[in-house]
Amino acid sequence: MKPLTRILVATDLSAPARHAVNRAFIVAAETGADLILTHVVSQGALDNLIRLFGAQAAPVEQHILDAARDELSRLVADHDQTHGVSARINLATGTVLREILDQADAIDAALLVLGARGEDYLRPALLGTTSERLLRRTLRPMLVVKQTPHEVYRRVLVPVDFSPWSLAALRQARAVAPKAELVLLHAFEAPFESKLQFAGIDEETIGLYRISARQEALSQLQLLVAEAGLKPGEVSLSVHHGDASRIILTQEQEQDCDLIVMGKHGQGVLEELLLGSVTKHVLSESAGDVLVVGCPEVTT
Repeated sequence: MKPLTRILVATDLSAPARHAVNRAFIVAAETGADLILTHVVSQGALDNLIRLFGAQAAPVEQHILDAARDELSRLVADHDQTHGVSARINLATGTVLREILDQADAIDAALLVLGARGEDYLRPALLGTTSERLLRRTLRPMLVVKQTPHEVYRRVLVPVDFSPWSLAALRQARAVAPKAELVLLHAFEAPFESKLQFAGIDEETIGLYRISARQEALSQLQLLVAEAGLKPGEVSLSVHHGDASRIILTQEQEQDCDLIVMGKHGQGVLEELLLGSVTKHVLSESAGDVLVVGCPEVTT
């Protein structure tokens, strides 16, 4: 299992976004990864400033950039002392998404970290925020931080559907939380189950069908654990019948997990453009943080 190498945490310097910075420092301290903090000043906003103030805009623009750099430096200094991580800072101007993606490529980031909400934290849902837009455009693993972090991740839920993303998610879970307990979860609905009911098949026969599907899922989970290079004692296996989104959110609470790790897509890779519908729902409704793993071919 390859360790994390470099973590890029993007912040808009708002209060909610500081949770992401804190979490990035905790992960870097636990894994030994290099950490870079980046903040992007919108070029569009600076252009508006120039249009409004003309020649007088230059000192105001410089003040904005200096203030942002000072705030980044303070963030690093505060967390360096707490976590013992020597982080670097990057201040850029341009289009926010493009600059974050370019910086991630420049340092070959093994993990992107963002807050679920930044300056727009009063919005009722994740949809449309920088986090979701980045998720649609990056192939790199991305950690969306929703909770105030206090310690390393203790218990991690890894929902899998045996698509190629499943193995990548399990490996990434261990890389980000090397000492956490892993809960490997599969939610299933037996193929053609609803059609069997409409066809008049009795409940006892359908029940036996479900038992068979459950046993098959457990066997596949055990194979996945072995393929990921994990020992059986490092991960617990959980199989539940029903809707995947509902089961994931229920198990997050029942299993007392503080992180969910899942792939961008499920079996239906064409759904929801570049973000699977189950992943999208979990991102919006989960209580804890969510780590989304992109293309299985992208390794860290």
